[in-house]
Amino acid sequence: MALIDLHIHTTASDGLSDPAVIVAQVLAAGIGTFAVTDHDTVAALAEVARLASDAGVTFVPGIEITAVDRGKDVHVLGYFVDASCPALLNALQASRLDRLRRGRRMCEKLTAAGAPMDFDALFGEDRLVHSSGPVISRPLVADALVRAGHVATRQEAFDRFLADGQPGYVPRIGLSPVEVVGLIQSAGGLAALAHPGVIGRDDLIGPLADQGLDALECFHSDHTPAVTDTYLALASRYGLAVTGGSDFHGAGTRRSDFFGRISLPREHYAALAARHDAPRV
Repeated sequence: MALIDLHIHTTASDGLSDPAVIVAQVLAAGIGTFAVTDHDTVAALAEVARLASDAGVTFVPGIEITAVDRGKDVHVLGYFVDASCPALLNALQASRLDRLRRGRRMCEKLTAAGAPMDFDALFGEDRLVHSSGPVISRPLVADALVRAGHVATRQEAFDRFLADGQPGYVPRIGLSPVEVVGLIQSAGGLAALAHPGVIGRDDLIGPLADQGLDALECFHSDHTPAVTDTYLALASRYGLAVTGGSDFHGAGTRRSDFFGRISLPREHYAALAARHDAPRV
């Protein structure tokens, strides 16, 4: 039976695979239903949708939006989103501009810490402002640190420079989780709290469910079976749908061994799709 993976990234954000490669990788992995959920951008969705249709696989247009709560990132997945929604596009452009601010500041701090980084030479601000390039993220800065020879791997870049508390860290400014839930729903989508076992913010689940959260990502590469069971129980408790995926960022990346192994059970996908199709009350 074909697998279902609703958490995949492309080169439009911090993945290594462009749309054509992603669709080829999906087919090779035996995945029959998948979502692209790039960070804070819908730039790849139209091309992936076309390629998926040609390949005969089911595609769910998605996104992973970074909310901010108490100065920390909280990722909210959106499924079945309308990529042309003006409210969504305006919010993503504001996020893109803040990522430019943050990326420039990271480069300044890295230079001061002894790892010189020229932001304009690395990323080309005009291209990024006008949405024709990938959104700036810490993984892209980490990759630039590797290319510059300051570190050997992306993980070392985070450990030494980019993780919270390290010299290159710059906190994000952004919408609250409940605002992001509303934004996704304004674009016709379903909002799911991403990898709750990673973020450690179970205190958010009940309040967000009360304010319209649709689903919880229970199946994820970083969730053990026991953690998955914990969040399945919480999803049931709060009346949330269940989603899941590998969080694949490309061959050779940290979670790539789980690509083609993590699959959302078909009954949960059916319930998620039915929730999207049902009228909101």
